This record gives sequence, C-alpha cells and structure tokens, in this order.
Amino acid sequence: MIMATSFRGGCLTNRLSTRARDWRTLLRRREHLTAHRPAHAPDADAVARACARIPCHCKEIAMSAPVGSVYFRCRCRTADGEALGSLCPRRKKAGHGTWSFRIELPKDRAGKRRPRRRGGYPDETAAHTDLDHVRALLAMPEPGDEATAAIVGDILEAAIADRQPLPTTEEVRRRIRSGLGPGDYPLVGEFLDHWLADRKRRGNLSMSTFRTYEAAIRLYHRPYLGHLRLDRLRRWHILDELDEIDTFNAQLYTMRASSDPALRALVRYRKPAGPTTVRHHMRVLHAALNSAVAEHLIASNPAEHLDLPSGSDSRALLWTDERVERWEATGRVPGRVMVWTPEQTGRFLDYAIADRLYALWYLLAFVGLRRGEACGLERGDVSRRTNTITIRQQLLLDGWTPVLSQPKTAGSAATVPIPGEVTDILTAHDIACGMARHEAGTGWHDSELLFTEADGAPLHPQKLSRQFSRMAREAGLPPISLHALRHGAATLALEAGTDMKVVQAMLRHTMQSTTLDLYTTVSDQLGRTATSNAIGIVPRST
Repeated sequence: MIMATSFRGGCLTNRLSTRARDWRTLLRRREHLTAHRPAHAPDADAVARACARIPCHCKEIAMSAPVGSVYFRCRCRTADGEALGSLCPRRKKAGHGTWSFRIELPKDRAGKRRPRRRGGYPDETAAHTDLDHVRALLAMPEPGDEATAAIVGDILEAAIADRQPLPTTEEVRRRIRSGLGPGDYPLVGEFLDHWLADRKRRGNLSMSTFRTYEAAIRLYHRPYLGHLRLDRLRRWHILDELDEIDTFNAQLYTMRASSDPALRALVRYRKPAGPTTVRHHMRVLHAALNSAVAEHLIASNPAEHLDLPSGSDSRALLWTDERVERWEATGRVPGRVMVWTPEQTGRFLDYAIADRLYALWYLLAFVGLRRGEACGLERGDVSRRTNTITIRQQLLLDGWTPVLSQPKTAGSAATVPIPGEVTDILTAHDIACGMARHEAGTGWHDSELLFTEADGAPLHPQKLSRQFSRMAREAGLPPISLHALRHGAATLALEAGTDMKVVQAMLRHTMQSTTLDLYTTVSDQLGRTATSNAIGIVPRST
C-alpha cells in the first residue's frame, strides 16, 4: 500500500490508495501549490513529503498517460431528489442503469483540454474494457511526441462524438503512419482526382488510358462515391454504386425508346454501361484504392472480391455465309467482334486499290498494326533494306485533336518484320506522297508522317474509322470495326500456317494467352484441316 494524500476543506487527510489517478492528482496538486499557494492551503512541504513516498515507476505512470475512471448512472434518486449514482442499491441488477467511463484526451492542436465521456455500457466490465483500450491507444505515441498524441486524441474524439466503435490498435497505428487525423482524411472524390493527377504526372499512363480513367471517375465514381470520406468507404457503398448504374441503364433504355423527341435528345450521346465497361471502371477504382492502402490511408481495399457482371465474349467471330445471310435478313450483328474471311478481306482490298490510302489498308490487313500506330508511322520507320517497320509512337485523340503519343505499352514499341510485298507497297505510297508534296508547294503541311491527309496534315483517327466503315459498306461487305483488321491479320497468319509464337511477336503481345483469347479466329477451313489430320493418325481395321 502507498500512502497518498487528498485535500478536503483546506486540510490534509491521509488515506490508502493504490490507484494511479490518486498519485497523479497528488503530483499535480503539488505543482499547483508551488505556483499558486492560497492562504488557506496546507504547507507545500507536507505535500512534497507525501509525494516523496510514491514509488518512481508509479510517478511515471501517473504523469505519462491519462488514467480515467468508470462510473454508474441510473434514474434512482434520494428523497431530496439527488441522484444515487454508484450508491444505488440496485446497481448490480442486470439491466438497471448504465455504466460510463471518462478520460482526458491529449490536448488538441490549439492547446485546449479535451475531457471526454462515453456511456451506454450494460455493466462495469464492458466500460472497463473500453477504457483499458483507450488507455492502450493513448500510450502508443512516444513520450513527448505531442503531434502524434494529438492525432490519437483526434481519432478517439471523433469516434466518441460520432458514437462510432472505438478504432482498433492497427487502425490507429496506420493513421499515425499516415499523419492524418479524422478531419484530415480526404473525400473519395478528392482522393481519386489526386491519384489520377499523380499517375499522369509520373508519366506511366498513355493519353488514351488517362482519358478512360478520367471518364470512369467523372461519370461514375465521383457522382456515386465522391461525397464519402475515404476511411469510411465500405464494400456496400460500391455495391450500391453498381445498383445505381443498373438503374441508370434501365432509365437510359426507357428514354431511348420514348416517343418524346426531347427525351431521346437528352440521351443521344450517352451509352449504357455494359458488363465490360463496369468491370473496367471497377478496375480503375480498385487500382486507386490499392494506392490508398499503400499510403496507409485505409487498412484494406473495399473493392476487393466484388461480384461483378461477367463481360461479354470478346473472342472474334468470322462472317461466315450463314451469319451474313442472317445479318442481311435481320440487321443484327451476331457478335461483339466480327472478322472478315480471307475472301471478304480480298474483296475489300480490291475495292480499295484505287484509294489514296490503299497502302494503309494493306498494312493493317496483313501486319495487324493498331490504328494509332499506323497513323503515327513515319517514313524513316520503314526499312527497305531489312523489310521491317519500327513502332515508336502512335497518333491518338486528345478530345477531338490528333496528338502524337507513346505506344500503348512498353512491349508495343518494337521493330516488326514485314513481307517484301508490303515494303514495296509502302515504298510506292511514299513516292506518290512525294509527288503530291511537290505539286502542292507551300500548301503542303510538311511532316515526316507516312500516312497523311491529301494536304499533308495528320490523319484524324476517328475520321479514318468512319471512312473504313463507309468503304466496307460500299463494297457490299458485312460490318466490322477498323480494329477488327488486327484480329483478321492474326487469323490470316494462322491459317497460312504461321506459328502462334510468331503471330504473338507480330502483334507484340506480352502473353501468348492474349493472342489466343482475343485476336484469333479459327476459320472453318483451318478447323476442318485440323480435324482431318487428327482422323488420319488414328488406325482403323476397316
């Protein structure tokens, strides 16, 4: 037992106590008496002698961390109307009254004291459990680290004020590492803007990827999640966003089918968010929240393990005769990605042979370049001696303005071998452009680009796609996208007996599975050949 001293009515009385809060009160009273000794106060020397009898380790406990206390409250009162509190004879009865704890949090950043209470506990044990947890959290900062102590105090103050569960030790440790108190946490919309700007600043996003990320954040994540504080974002918030997207899609279809022209005009330029689009937007959110986890802003990624709608099949389908007949009868395209047969590709090239950009169509059909890569090809990128082309850049759209940018991925920048026939056609095109440049004189837009407009200006990628669709329609062919020529080039190479590894190198895919899953269609003839070969190696008795 330790002899402690308390004050009552201006005189000293001795009592026994083992609680650290009594020692702390005694030590603080000694400091107060030393600085401000009233006339009726006891001798400060007597207080000092009592303090000297407190063990040193108890002094450290008393003065280093708040201790707090637990108390009982009920509605029972004395005959004089005073609350009984802890003197209530029924306080041990289950369900009678509530227990609370009080503790003084570290001073805030303005230096103000923060005594706080938390009640509603059914019994004394529950109140003591939470009080002990608060004490453990307050003991986490290093002694003398007032800034960190203020952050812990901010976190606890917010939890008590908002009647939220007390934060776990790991959560407080994470927030200490981040250096943010509850009031400092950004909203989800603010964090997503900052994350996207940081990705752009570091230069690890192509222009087209940046625009798709920006659209996902602007059109979906910020309207649905942007108002939430980042550390309070939960999985069900994201599921609610998915439900809202489904509701928006239903409204969009209804407005498109409306007989009111004004309603149809409102959604003329809005597209429904299909399964593939939704999955892409969720990948953007998942990547951003992974950065928040890495920066210790949140403990885990709430976008993990979402049950997302399955995307549509992206494998290409050939325009067989049966599919062409059904399309001509119903106007419905049977698949998301359609590819021409070799015969249909030949019909298009025969139709386009008189077009100024015939070399471009030929290159796309047999080498499988992306649209932007072909538009960004320069004359010096074609080697007539080695029969190769070097992909160094691509022409993309910034809004509606064509701009040169880096290739889609690091692996996309490569030197690709091309057949001699392709080299000859590209050389003939370059000679024709030189003649047009000489005839145009000062009216020519001088550049090193191999494929340009008639006046030498850079091609507009979107206008090029429209021109391709128009030419295919005029040639009497079923519709495909310009990018589908890349799919078709892989299919033609495989049907000609080219090894899959060579096709992967031509398309510049890092993974061979990408080539298999997305860009190859086995034609009927190739399939029949493989089946015939398999039948031929099986011995039969008859």
